[in-house]
Amino acid sequence: MTGQEVLELISVMDRLRSPGGCPWDAEQTHESLLEYLLEETHEFIAAVESRDETEMVEELGDLLLQVVFHARIGQEHGWDIDDVARGISEKLIRRHPHVFAAEAGEVLSAEDVAQNWTRRKAAEKQRTSALDGIPRSLPALSQAQKTWRRARESGLELSGAGVPSEPDDASALGEQLLALVTLAEARGWDAEAALRQQINDLRTRIVTLEASRDPDADLEHGSG
Repeated sequence: MTGQEVLELISVMDRLRSPGGCPWDAEQTHESLLEYLLEETHEFIAAVESRDETEMVEELGDLLLQVVFHARIGQEHGWDIDDVARGISEKLIRRHPHVFAAEAGEVLSAEDVAQNWTRRKAAEKQRTSALDGIPRSLPALSQAQKTWRRARESGLELSGAGVPSEPDDASALGEQLLALVTLAEARGWDAEAALRQQINDLRTRIVTLEASRDPDADLEHGSG
């Protein structure tokens, strides 16, 4: 893997975006491209779920195009693909001291690595709340799970809502979720909106708990 084809893609994108290139590409903005970024992300997820390696390659190419496209637009505002690549490389090195730094060679479990990553991320971003870094634009189900996980990781004691019956596995959980969605449809309720309201209530509880605890408490949380 030399990255030569990535350089070729960067060159192609530059040609499309530059004067004399493609009018459509030239008029795009970060905002106008968001729908394509979201669409391509879901298409790659579908390829992974179907275990279609050929589709994975194609959809990853479409995602890579989005990265290169946004970086090419950024070039017109003082940053480019090298800044993007440099930033993520430095972040990976910084957050893997057991591989790149003085601790290199130290034997850690995957759980240890994940916890260290979370601690370093929280320190780097100087976050003061378990809610920091959780995008409100996430789908409600993802946002709910991430919010709950972060709160628990930061040491907050939360009580959860009861369920009719505890599922034995992920498949049973899926059946329950689908049943709830179909119930909402039958009643004329917006399931997404209903869950978002509960998330808002959960966020309020988290903020209240954080305000009432020791300000020197060590928050160990990070973003996904």
